Amino acid sequence: MSRPYINAELRRLVSDRAAHICEYCLYPEVDGLGFQVDHIIDIKHGGATTADNLCYTCIFCNLQKGTDLGSINWQTGELVRFFNPRRDFWGDHFRLDEAVIYHQTDIGEVTARILDFNGDERIIERQALIASGQYPSASALKQINK
Repeated sequence: MSRPYINAELRRLVSDRAAHICEYCLYPEVDGLGFQVDHIIDIKHGGATTADNLCYTCIFCNLQKGTDLGSINWQTGELVRFFNPRRDFWGDHFRLDEAVIYHQTDIGEVTARILDFNGDERIIERQALIASGQYPSASALKQINK
């Protein structure tokens, strides 16, 4: 299945709407790190290539998410959908404590686990960004404290 074309205007809308941060982990767009426009609900699951179904994501989150829609919460055995940046408020599902992102809901738990928010390398990267004053950005703080 070929990926639908996302034109420059739509890419710009998605990146500007996200204020150039990953809509999942709030990582800032910095030099050398690839950011991508992601289908929240992948086209293979019937998702459309529209602004309402697209989000801006760092390559780390997008590679982990792939075409998945959710995962099993192993404590309850329930299938739980991922965090949806178009429907959900980040601060309702996650809490940032220094460089660690903690989940606050089942949606937050499966999203943080599958997208590997707190892998050792990701924490080290966030610590470096914190030390340089780049994380969390002013845009990210709006997502945390809305």
